Amino acid sequence: MNPPLRLVIIGGVAAGASAAARARRLSESAAITLIERGPDVSFANCGLPYFVGGEISQRDALAVQTPATLKAMLALDVRTHTEAIALDRAGRRVQVRHVAAGTTEWLPYDRLLLAPGAVPLRPELPGVDDPRILTLRSLADMDRLKAAADAARRVAVIGAGFIGLELTEQLVRLGKQVTLVELTDQVLPPLDRPMTRLLQDELHRRSVELVLGDRVTAFVPGAAGGNLTCRLASGRDLPADLVVLSVGVRPETALAREAGLALGPRGHIRVNAFMQTSDPAVYAAGDAIETEDFISGDALAVPLGGPANRQGRLAADHIFRPTETKPYHGSLGTAIVRVFDAAAGLTGWTEKRLRAAGRAYRTVTVNDNHHAGYFPGAKPILLKLLWDPANGRVLGAQATGLAGVDKRLDVIATAIAGGLTIDDLAQLELAYAPPFGSAKDIVNLAGFTAGNARDGLVTPVDSLPADPSVQVLDVRPPPLVQAHPVPHPGVRNIPLAQLRGRLGELDRTRPVITVCALGKTAYFAARILAQNGFQASALTGGIRAHFDPRSPAKLPTP
Repeated sequence: MNPPLRLVIIGGVAAGASAAARARRLSESAAITLIERGPDVSFANCGLPYFVGGEISQRDALAVQTPATLKAMLALDVRTHTEAIALDRAGRRVQVRHVAAGTTEWLPYDRLLLAPGAVPLRPELPGVDDPRILTLRSLADMDRLKAAADAARRVAVIGAGFIGLELTEQLVRLGKQVTLVELTDQVLPPLDRPMTRLLQDELHRRSVELVLGDRVTAFVPGAAGGNLTCRLASGRDLPADLVVLSVGVRPETALAREAGLALGPRGHIRVNAFMQTSDPAVYAAGDAIETEDFISGDALAVPLGGPANRQGRLAADHIFRPTETKPYHGSLGTAIVRVFDAAAGLTGWTEKRLRAAGRAYRTVTVNDNHHAGYFPGAKPILLKLLWDPANGRVLGAQATGLAGVDKRLDVIATAIAGGLTIDDLAQLELAYAPPFGSAKDIVNLAGFTAGNARDGLVTPVDSLPADPSVQVLDVRPPPLVQAHPVPHPGVRNIPLAQLRGRLGELDRTRPVITVCALGKTAYFAARILAQNGFQASALTGGIRAHFDPRSPAKLPTP
């Protein structure tokens, strides 16, 4: 009889805990040891910001499992406050240090899973070690941040990515005066800039001060008990009682590096489709690894909870059922964030990423309501779709709006995973009743619009040119034009219903760009013009998708 397989797992949160649970379900006899440097295992780290703000009121709700429950339910050898410090691959053993006692021991393994995760970046800036400058990764970090936030009045959040935006929302919920500083010229840098305007408007509406295109160069403490000053590259000094750093993460892969495992250029552990490292007996999963991009096959690191859980499960499957295990399909990077009443997210590739890679693509942006417009409570949603012009396959999407963003992103993530095309999106049969959607969902509308662009029925443009030879035609009714004029010199207003009878007012020798609020009637107008001899194009997504909502002379984002 073969001895029980010895599985050692380093890291007890998303990937590690998922692997341990799956491993026990697959083998009652395996000796499974779970090593965690901190005091907590299997906690919901994606919920940490919401406890800081009080939206999650019970701390215990974030502790999905405890060492005691894991031992009782899964018969695991759970060792918290234990740090893995060395890996002997030839001898198949890992050295651990017991933090409290300072003692060490070697643990033998038949299979090892590395799931150490990632740690928040802490830039090497003067004054960065001030105790009022905090990051968020663990329950202990959360407790420190919540206590500090309760005592603070002014808070500076550095970094306007997903976590920075979540923390900003929660700090405002606590009544704090929040300044959000971001190096780039937009919030939520993974998205294409036009898709973040609604979020920026929402932040301004909630009195969050946005400092974009600037960075911190130093942290300067005040007098004893005084404020901490964030010194910016622009020369501005930003006072704060508390600073929260949210400028990205780095993989915790020192153990893998010292053991000679193959790493990617940014230090992530390289794995195959079954989560095996360059040593077949050593697996890795979660935020510390580099997987394949689902679309391109290129190396991609995605520090998200969903992929980490699936990777941990797959690694356990391959350890115990290698011949039956299906390979990991790769990552899409599907993600979403809520910022007060608005939400925004993405799946697959963005336009900025496609452009940087030199990859051919086409894109359309569409505007609509999240359910039937005639049903009470319809909220606007903006969807940007990107596809491959060679075969029509969907490459990515971004959505922003006040409701229904998650549903559309999930549909398109599934479409990408299934290799669907823009024609398939047009034909998707989605759940419809007036309280839930529209007979032609915005996903269908994106497929229709993309197909029209591919087939030459419309030429979409993403901006209004400064070229005075181009005619800009606003086809909205005059009251809407007067209330929200298009900020472009020389724009002409001819309502769509009057267009066929007023074609003589336009110069057939000059190109025309049609505009409306959402993009639909601009398309209808462009079709009329094109079939009457004009060189016509339409502003994709309508005015709502393109103009700064903070200017009173420009159409506000709904």
